[in-house]
Order: sequence, then structure tokens, then C-alpha cells
Amino acid sequence: MDNEKMIRKEQLKNRIFQIAPLIGLLLLFAGFFAMAVIKDINISYSMKNILNQSVIVVVVATGAIFIYTLGSFDISLGANMCVSALIGAMAYNATGSLIVMLLACVLTAVAIALLCSVLASVFHLPVFVTTIAMLSLLNAGVLMLIGANGTGDIIQVSAQAVSGLNTVWFKLLIMLVYLAVCIFVFSFLKLGRQEKFAGGNPECARLTGLNNSKLAILAFIMAGIGVGLGSFLTITYAPTLSRNTASSVGMDVIISIVFGGMPVSGGARSKIYSAVVGALSMTLLSQIMLMLNLNSGISQMIKAIIFLFVVCISMSDQSKNMLPR
Repeated sequence: MDNEKMIRKEQLKNRIFQIAPLIGLLLLFAGFFAMAVIKDINISYSMKNILNQSVIVVVVATGAIFIYTLGSFDISLGANMCVSALIGAMAYNATGSLIVMLLACVLTAVAIALLCSVLASVFHLPVFVTTIAMLSLLNAGVLMLIGANGTGDIIQVSAQAVSGLNTVWFKLLIMLVYLAVCIFVFSFLKLGRQEKFAGGNPECARLTGLNNSKLAILAFIMAGIGVGLGSFLTITYAPTLSRNTASSVGMDVIISIVFGGMPVSGGARSKIYSAVVGALSMTLLSQIMLMLNLNSGISQMIKAIIFLFVVCISMSDQSKNMLPR
């Protein structure tokens, strides 16, 4: 009987842990609406801003889930997104085609992501080590692209050309389609199951015949597609690109995934919806702090404290159940 009680208690604890991010998101929504009513703020306009800010992070973070599931992380996502957006803008300026711009963004992002994973496989390096090196290379590439093709410090696409795409409904459509594809691949195809297995215990996965290098390459391809779509949406939202474009995306993705309740170690508890819940939570939190007139420094401190708190809870919850890595 005691064992049964302990099992039930552990199961209840796991269920609470799984729904905690969703509860947090609902509380943030409640706080946002309460603040909007108290301060007499236009709710529909604020919601539009929240969606505009969160959609891009959701798209990029959803693809990044495939990398994080393997127990790795990529800090070069923001730089990849900037390079892809610049090349996409150059492609549009050369051809005048939005389709060419979209293809240029996606193909560039996937190529960069593939290069990261292949280099890690060839030199047998941890993925995050390769992405650190790639971050420096991409930042240098941004400066070269702007210097060779820009006007001063920017590369610009005509705002009129992308104005028809700069709508909440178009961005939501892109997000939902990509999200549906990722959910299908992650939850219903063997790739998702294999990545969870490899993330939980890569050595055991290798001994059972799984090719960890192949899984990493496929994960980076999925992440690259998300980065490419994020680059395209960035151009439609802000057609004037500079070296600071998407500079905060890499950190936003990490924070969003953690806010969404995904363990930093990856493995079996990885969920696609963590990207959506986390990105919306982070954006709502930022909006609430803006309503409270908190300066950016205090806002960053609050986010950092919450981030560390969530990570500590996540790691302590897994410490008894985590397989040897």
C-alpha cells in the first residue's frame, strides 16, 4: 500500500509539473487583461503586438526543439536568422519575387544548419561547440553582406512590397502550418521517438544501432526550416535589415523553451508545445512589465530570475529519474 501511495504521489507530481507551464501562461493572460483594464489600455491593439512579437520566436523555437531534444543547443540561431534574412532581401532586390525571397531565406538557413551538424559529425565535436564557432563566422558574414550589398549599414526591401504579408493572419498561418508539420514529425514519425531516446541516453541509443550523427543532421534541417521561415517573417515585419536584426532571437528561443517546461537536458519529456507556451509566456511577461513602466534592466533581471527558478525546478524533478548521459 505504501508503494502504491508513493507511485500515485509521484504520478500526481509529474502531472502537475507537466501542466505548470500552461497554468503559468493562463495566469499571465489573466494578469495582462487585469492590467489592461486598470490602465485603460487598448486590448486588441496590445494583443496584436503580442502576436507579432511571439510568432517569430514560436516558429524558430519550434524547430529548435528537435535540437534541444538531443540534449544539445544552438546559440547561433539568431546569427543564422540574420544572414538568411539578408540573403533573402538581396534575392528579392535582384528578382522582385517574394517566392524567391522565401526560398532564399529557407535554403540559406537550412544550409547553415547543415554545415553546423556536418562539422560536428566530421570532427566529432559536441554540437554546441560547433555552433559557438559558427556564431563568430556568421557575425562576420553579416558585416560582409551589408558592406558589399547594403546602403550604409542596412539592406532594405521596399515596405510596400511586403505590406500585404505584414498581417497577423498571414503570420499565424505560417506558424500553424509549420507547427502542424513539426508535431506530425515529432509525435507520429520514428524520428521524434529516436531523438527522445538519443537525448535521454545517447550511449544506449548508439549501442542499439541508432546513428546519432544522422539524427543531429535531421534535427538541424528541421531547425533550419524554422529559422528560414522566421527570417522571411522578419523581413515582412521589419524590411530594413541591419547587423542587429534577430540579435536577441537565440536567447529568446532558449528562454521560451525553458519557460514552456521543456527540460534543458532534452530526452523523453521534450514537447513541441513548449515553444508555443514559452514564447507566449515570455511575450506576455514583457508586456506586463512594460505596463508597469519597469525599465529594461529590471525586466531582464526578472526574466533571468524566473529562468533560473524554472531550470532549478526542472533539474531537481529529473535528478532521480534521469538516465546516465
